Amino acid sequence: MNQEFPEQVTKRLKLRALGEKDLADLFSIFSNLHTMKYYGSDVLSSLEEVDGMLMSFRKGFENQQVIRFGIECLETGQLIGTCGFHNWSKRVNRIEIGYELKHDKEGKGYMTEALTAIISFAFRELQMNRIGALIHPENTASRKLVKNLGFQEEGLLRDYAYANGNYMDLIMHSLLKKEWVNL
Repeated sequence: MNQEFPEQVTKRLKLRALGEKDLADLFSIFSNLHTMKYYGSDVLSSLEEVDGMLMSFRKGFENQQVIRFGIECLETGQLIGTCGFHNWSKRVNRIEIGYELKHDKEGKGYMTEALTAIISFAFRELQMNRIGALIHPENTASRKLVKNLGFQEEGLLRDYAYANGNYMDLIMHSLLKKEWVNL
């Protein structure tokens, strides 16, 4: 992958690099208790924490270990969420997907549209063979989302994550390149 950020455009969305102009929108997402309930990390409480997260996304991209897209609504120009990849293992062509959406934008098909684009990108451009998704057992909407995209449930990882003072189980889901129909 070259070092220019790989924007993706869908029917309703622009998937783009995140920047300083997004701090307020990112704060509204990552400080929301509903959005962060199953995220696997603590709720952010300041713009400084959001700025640190942005720096981490940038460094991860520069080191080809992370790629995080801002999800911008084409109609309004508003940042409504993020999605992307982390835990990138080039040796075995494996990556994990992560995503979140503003609470008032849920249930409108935005995340299906965004993930369809970046999954195709990962298989085509990044030459991934496997995409994993770690999801909290009670996060039924996210589990349904990945299942509808073709992911298969593999199993429960007990006390796998720690957030807000608690350990939490996660369920591993995966999608293989040979199973993806949108190439």
